[in-house]
Amino acid sequence: MKKSFKSLSIAVTVFLVMSLLAACGGGSGEGNESGGESSSGKTTTLKVAFNQPENHPQYKAMEEFGKKLSERTDGAYEVEIYPNELLGAQRETIELVQSGTIAMSIVAGSLMENFNEDFSVFNLPYVFDSREHQMSILNDEEVVGDLYKSVEGQGMKVLGAFHSGVRNVYNKEKAIETPEDLEGMKIRIIESDTNIKMMEAMGGVGTPMGQGEVYTAIQSGVIDGGENNELIYSNLKHAEIAPYYSYTKHLMIPDYLIINNDLMNGMSEEHQNIFKEELAAAIDTEVELWDEDVKAAIEAAEAAGAKFNEPDVKVFQEAVQPVIDEKLTTDNAKALYEKVREAAE
Repeated sequence: MKKSFKSLSIAVTVFLVMSLLAACGGGSGEGNESGGESSSGKTTTLKVAFNQPENHPQYKAMEEFGKKLSERTDGAYEVEIYPNELLGAQRETIELVQSGTIAMSIVAGSLMENFNEDFSVFNLPYVFDSREHQMSILNDEEVVGDLYKSVEGQGMKVLGAFHSGVRNVYNKEKAIETPEDLEGMKIRIIESDTNIKMMEAMGGVGTPMGQGEVYTAIQSGVIDGGENNELIYSNLKHAEIAPYYSYTKHLMIPDYLIINNDLMNGMSEEHQNIFKEELAAAIDTEVELWDEDVKAAIEAAEAAGAKFNEPDVKVFQEAVQPVIDEKLTTDNAKALYEKVREAAE
C-alpha cells in the first residue's frame, strides 16, 4: 500500500512539473514565445527563470523592466518572472532558454564558463576593485561585446549583467584579519576548481556545498563558515550561527541575463532597441536597490549578533595572485583581464 501511494505521488509530481514547463512554452496561448512578435498583434509572454525570492533586487528590477517593456511596445510583450527556482536550477534553465522552452533566465557568471572559458575572467578573485568598476566593464559593448556574442551559436544571447554583491568570509570563531586567521577553517564555497584554490590561497579549506545545507552544517560543526554577500548572510540567518563577518571582498561574480537567440532575432529593430534601453535602465535600478537592501541586511544581521570588521585586503590579494595567473590560460582571457585592470587605474 505504501509502495502504491509513493508511486502515485511521484506520478503526480512529474505531471505537475511537466504541466508547468508546458505552460512556459508558446507564450500562454497569446503569441509565440520563441518566434518574436505575433503577426496577429497578440501579446507574447516572456517567461523568465530566477533562483532568488521576490524581494531580491534583481527580481524587483526585472518586474519594472517588464512593465516598461509592455508600455513602450503597446502590449506586444508581457514579462512573467518565476522566482525561487520554480523552473529549475540555473544550469537547467540555461538549457530551457537554448531550446526556446522559456524566453530568459538570470544565471550566475560561473555557469557561463561552460560555454566560453573566457567568462572565467570576471569570476576571478579581486578582478574588480569596486561595484562601479565592475558595472562599467560588464555593460561596456567595446569590452564585452565579442564575449557576449560568442555564445550565440549555442542558442542564446547574453543581454547584460547584473551586480550580485561582494562576497566576504564569515565564520563562527573569530574576526578574520589575515590568511593565517583562516588556517584550518572549512569555508563553504561555490563549487569550482578556481574557488577551491582561491580559498586555499586565502588560508582556509574550500568546501563545496549546497546553499540550503550551510546553516545546519555550520551549526553542527561540519564547516566553520561561508562566504557570500550581506543579503544572503542576513536573509538565510547565518548571523545566528556565524557572527563574525569579515570584509575580505575577494569575489564580485556577476549574474547574466540570457535570452533565446531566435526570440531576440525575431523582434523588430524598434522593439529590440526598446528592449535594450529598458534593460539598461533595469540594471541601473538593480544597483540602487542593492545598496538599499544591503543597509537593511546589515542592520538585521547586527540585531542577530553579527560583528563586521574590515581587514586589509592587500594581504589576501597577494595571496591569491598565483591562482589568477594560473587561470589566465588563453590570449583572449589575458587581454580581457588586462582591459579590466586598466579600467581600474
